[in-house]
Amino acid sequence: MLWNKDPSTQAPTTREIGQSTEAIAADYLRTNGLKFKAKNFQSRQGEIDLIMLDGNTWVFIEVKYRKNTTYGGAIAAISNTKIQKIRRCTEFFLQKHGLNEYNTQCRFDVITLEGNINHPQITWLKNAF
Repeated sequence: MLWNKDPSTQAPTTREIGQSTEAIAADYLRTNGLKFKAKNFQSRQGEIDLIMLDGNTWVFIEVKYRKNTTYGGAIAAISNTKIQKIRRCTEFFLQKHGLNEYNTQCRFDVITLEGNINHPQITWLKNAF
């Protein structure tokens, strides 16, 4: 989604920016051969931004956007606590779908978007954690 630079329009909310960056990331991954399965999967343990299939491998994806890299960029915004929440949420997802981590190929990827929201620099980190 492109954001209008007209100063008379209201700035996008954090939620709108998040939805936009997740859509950009999903489109990017689709063009790279992954199949979309779900977005914003939530449980009491946390949330998974995107869930996709890469062949037979379930891919659980965290999407991060930063306008600039002043404080370390998008990848620096993923804490150990966040990683643990994603892992616990993944366990719940697998259980809910009759799968488990012992018989299901899984990986955790990160997609970072940095810079101008209309033309961000996209980085795909496979097996990020």
